[in-house]
Amino acid sequence: MNTTWESDEAPDPIEIGLVGWLLILLRGSALILLITVCLILLLLLRLIEVPFFGMKRPITPFIVQFVCRNAFRILGMEHRISGQLMTERGAVVANHTSWLDIFSLNARKRVYFVSKAEVAGWPGIGTLAKATGTVFIERNPKKAKEQTEVFETRLKAGHKLLFFPEGTSTDGLRVLPFKTTLFAAFFSEHLRDFMHVQPVSVIYHAPKGQPARFYGWWGEMEFGEHLLKTLAARKQGAVELIYHTPVAVRDFPNRKALAAEMERVIRESHAEAMENQQNALAPQ
Repeated sequence: MNTTWESDEAPDPIEIGLVGWLLILLRGSALILLITVCLILLLLLRLIEVPFFGMKRPITPFIVQFVCRNAFRILGMEHRISGQLMTERGAVVANHTSWLDIFSLNARKRVYFVSKAEVAGWPGIGTLAKATGTVFIERNPKKAKEQTEVFETRLKAGHKLLFFPEGTSTDGLRVLPFKTTLFAAFFSEHLRDFMHVQPVSVIYHAPKGQPARFYGWWGEMEFGEHLLKTLAARKQGAVELIYHTPVAVRDFPNRKALAAEMERVIRESHAEAMENQQNALAPQ
């Protein structure tokens, strides 16, 4: 990550025992098989989708959902959901904790992530991101108009784009201030009148006996190490998604007002969930 959030406290040390390595082997093999088989199927189906449906993807998003839902089954990690999915055309915004967010959010809703351009070149992850229709953007003001046009094309095709307005992942214990730049595209004359935005709170519950920030991925943490730690957990925790009421872009005067409202809703919901976690762990 280019711009990363840094914690005042160093990440917790990773210790993997014999049982942990066995779980890594079992879970890792199952995940690789699941992703490989489904990726091949997805690419083959795209050969049909592209000439017949163009930008629209009527079939392949279901494969992505299948992979993400079963990834949690393989991990043994609970996936909880509350709230209603948005039916209007538009975008989804969520707080960002780790790479697990991609699986969490795709498991419930057919969305297309908006990611920084560098991710396209990451080994493995970049290939998966391209195959699943991720929109890559450059953090360059000179590219703003071009990127807005890309957003417009995808949104008009019925794609629900998913943004992480914090711009970086965290330890999962907080919500960082939302950056407003990407919200500007929602106010273009071709989108503002019909577009809606749905805020989603993503909350992680650590495995019993582990630090509350167990699933967080931030700073200089390596993806490989974090992946191994997650696979090695004997008892997994849970991820909770809270879908809040969508809002119409036309009801806000500008991008800053819209971003502030999305941040408020997600921050308040996340803070309440963190407080409930602490209360549940407190001695009675």
